[in-house]
Order: sequence, then structure tokens, then C-alpha cells
Amino acid sequence: MSQVSGSACRICRREVTKLFLKGDRCFTDKCAIDRRAYPPGQHGQGRSKLSNYAVQLREKQKIRRMYGLHERQFRNVFKEAERVKGITGTTLLFMLEKRLDNAVFRAGFASSRNEARQLVVHGHILVNSKRVDLPSYQIKQGDVLTIKAGSQQNARINLSLDGVERRGVPSWLELDRPGYKANVTGEPTREELTMPMLEQLDVALYSK
Repeated sequence: MSQVSGSACRICRREVTKLFLKGDRCFTDKCAIDRRAYPPGQHGQGRSKLSNYAVQLREKQKIRRMYGLHERQFRNVFKEAERVKGITGTTLLFMLEKRLDNAVFRAGFASSRNEARQLVVHGHILVNSKRVDLPSYQIKQGDVLTIKAGSQQNARINLSLDGVERRGVPSWLELDRPGYKANVTGEPTREELTMPMLEQLDVALYSK
């Protein structure tokens, strides 16, 4: 499990991409990327052209940081994706999307993946009526994610649900807001992952 350390906005600026690490702040004019869309540091605006390896590394770091994983965790997910029949890069993204902490975020119960991870670890989330406190737990079609009864008045959860229309809920999740539930109705699709991600560069990097 990984948590954002230091300035989340600085991480987004380092990757020159909005990673939505600060929740709803990322949708306002306070977003650092909207104000300073270049890497931090005194040489941020004058960096030379990156090598092929550096481009691959930055892409891997961007995806890893967006989903909040340590390097070893990310590499382990990649190894699992390699064992699955299909396109490794796409499978990698789907496995990251189906992590429980990401699904909690996507469903709207949390405004960021870091916040979603805390909800999972602290036991606020039920999967098929059973408590699951492992953020990396892989959900599947037919699962039902529920906020446990004692947590349904949690101010942060309700504040996040108030902004769910702005963030949107993917088609593979069906949110029942009054019931504090989300049904997993399908599988993630590449088309709905609108973040600029070049997952094939991850495959090229780890294949060296």
C-alpha cells in the first residue's frame, strides 16, 4: 500500500499531467497543472529532450503514481498481467482499475484514490456484505460494494458523493447513492480510461 508523500501537486507537475491526487481541488482553478504546466525546480521550463528510456520511465512513473502503488507493487501487477492471455499493457490497466481502492474512488465514495485507500484499510467498505480491508483486492463482475451502515453518515463520504456527477462513474459500475452501494456490472474498457496513458511504454520498459 502506498500513500502520497510530500506535495501531491508537485507530483502532478513532475509528470506534467493531472493525476487527480487532490480530489475535487483538481477540478478547480487552484490545480497546479492548470497554473504551471511544467516540471518543478529551477530548470523545469528548460529541460532538454528526453531519451527513449526516460520517456518510458516517466510513463511508468505517471501510471504508478496515479494508482498510488510502490515500485514493487506495480512490478508485481505487471508480472500478473504478463501471465494473462491478451495485450499485456491493456491487461495491466484493467487490473489496476479493478483494485478495490480504485473501484471505491470510481464509484464516488471517495474524492481521490488515496482517500479511497484509507476507507478500505479502516474497514468502511463491504464487498458482498463482507468487510474487505485489502486495497489491492481484485473485484469482479457481480460484486456489490457497500459503505457499512455505521459509516454512511461519514462527512467525507457524503461530500464526495455530492461531487460524483462532476467526476462521473464508469459504465462498469452502477451507483445506488441512497443505498450507499455500487454494483460491478461489467469490465473496465480502454475507451473509458481517458487519462493520457501509453501503457505499451511500460511493457517496453519492463521487457528490457
